[in-house]
Amino acid sequence: MKVFEKNDVRILTYAIVVALGGFLFGFDTAVISGAEQEVQRIWGLTAIQHGFTVSIALIGTVIGALFGGIPSERLGRKYSLFWIAVLYWISAVGSALATDWNLFLFFRFIGGIGVGVSSVTAPLYISEIAPARSRGKLVALFQFNIVFGILIAYLSNYGLADMGEMAWRWMLGVEAIPALIFLFAVLFVPKSPRWLIVKQGKVDEARDILLSIRDHRLVEAEINSILNSSVGKEERQSLWNTKYKTQIFLVVCFAFFNQLSGINAIIYYAPRIFEMAEMGKSGSLISTIGIGVVNFCFTLLALAFIDRFGRRFLMLVGSFGLIITLGLISWSFHIRDFGSISIYFFIYIAFFAFSQGAVIWVFISEIFPNQVRAAGQALGSFTHWILAAAVALIFPYITRQIGPSNTFLIFTSMMILQLLFVWKAMPETKGKSLEEIEAGDEAVAGLSAQHSLNLNN
Repeated sequence: MKVFEKNDVRILTYAIVVALGGFLFGFDTAVISGAEQEVQRIWGLTAIQHGFTVSIALIGTVIGALFGGIPSERLGRKYSLFWIAVLYWISAVGSALATDWNLFLFFRFIGGIGVGVSSVTAPLYISEIAPARSRGKLVALFQFNIVFGILIAYLSNYGLADMGEMAWRWMLGVEAIPALIFLFAVLFVPKSPRWLIVKQGKVDEARDILLSIRDHRLVEAEINSILNSSVGKEERQSLWNTKYKTQIFLVVCFAFFNQLSGINAIIYYAPRIFEMAEMGKSGSLISTIGIGVVNFCFTLLALAFIDRFGRRFLMLVGSFGLIITLGLISWSFHIRDFGSISIYFFIYIAFFAFSQGAVIWVFISEIFPNQVRAAGQALGSFTHWILAAAVALIFPYITRQIGPSNTFLIFTSMMILQLLFVWKAMPETKGKSLEEIEAGDEAVAGLSAQHSLNLNN
């Protein structure tokens, strides 16, 4: 069966280039796992300082996500991605060469800002150039590159672990190489045609881009659809218009459950968690690499299913799997039977990668209308990352206070709530154009408003 039709190879190329931002996102997120214990030792950090050091990049990510919609709207998606690459490069070089704790915090913070803006801009760009039939897998390439970056970070950390006292500096510094590649590659992708039409009014320039990536017979219809979605809607530019309350609820809940699955606690503290399960340092690093491999493989599998079976199907399957595996992990810590715990972690990662991991950036990037899509993407990313920062900051303290068994039991209960959310509230968006999704949301909003009016009468 043919997956990509005429011109799709060009779209795929652009999506892969932009998704390199996801690779750097994943690498930057996971690389600290190999350096965090050495950084704690060198600068004699307390438990709170240590948690702050690990989470400082996430604090930057929160700020980057909060304001990431602004450059995406004003500079455009393309040039925002260029400056993201610059931030990644500065962070990698600066973190590797930092001579004191404060400098290290500053450069990790800079990298976090890059991650935050990237999580807004890259999925946004891909969703706006992708055809409806393959938007899910193309936007999910961003997540695929995130987990690929995580895997390479784990492998890199393992390979550099024997380089003595400078090993942690090399672990952090090698990110400068892919950052430089991304910086130059992104200059060769076109601007988003939807951004050109909706925000710049440059229909002719957008038409030229669409003619290079679409069947020529469909271009005018797509342009008209984008124009029609913008006509007479100037008063609705604010994300906080009550007409968008359903989308806001969906995106905030989705991002909330993503992090309350415990995924970033596991990614950041994987070696430490495995050592709590009484594995040696070498065994914990190898198990961490195993997590990266499983994450990579099941994200790749999700790419094949997300446009075929839909976003809700993946989320339902994943929710059941996460409930079971997190429950087993909690029980293993409770009875101190660690014989199968690494297997449980691998299965947990498989279900997460197949569901939440693959779906989140797709769903957030497509659920908002053209006029507020960047702001909506920023809201989803901000919610995701502020929770990620909170989890990373308090995870060492919480596990010390209540133990790993109770900590993972909390994550289990959150996934039960996620299952109810997906079952009762999450809509299906597969196979619909962005304008069709917008029209559907407006219809739901209109029915809700009419229902409220009838009740009041």
